Amino acid sequence: MSKRNKIIYWIATVWLSLGMLTTGIVQLIKMEEEVDKMMQLGYPSYLLVVLGISKILGVTAILVPKFPLLKEWAYAGFFFTIAGAIISHLVIGDTIAYPILFLILIAASWYFRPTDRKVYK
Repeated sequence: MSKRNKIIYWIATVWLSLGMLTTGIVQLIKMEEEVDKMMQLGYPSYLLVVLGISKILGVTAILVPKFPLLKEWAYAGFFFTIAGAIISHLVIGDTIAYPILFLILIAASWYFRPTDRKVYK
């Protein structure tokens, strides 16, 4: 793995992890703004707990060494979560800038990951 790819991987992964971790915590503690946004999107508030726990576990899976298959599942979970967020926000005419940024970070982190973090090398 080239030094450039390693730098891109770690920048994307750190930003992705920080973003997912902070939104996961905010969702887990059910901040008022998050509950309001979920209601506006038409989802039940208990979904915040599911999303929060999933994001925190996903970040853990991506950052912990080894377990390449678990990492693949975490990336897939992040992708589907953010793709669903983009669709949900588009339906109500809300901005999709942040979900698109997360989607770019997911793709960059996944694409530039080191060989030892890949299922198929």
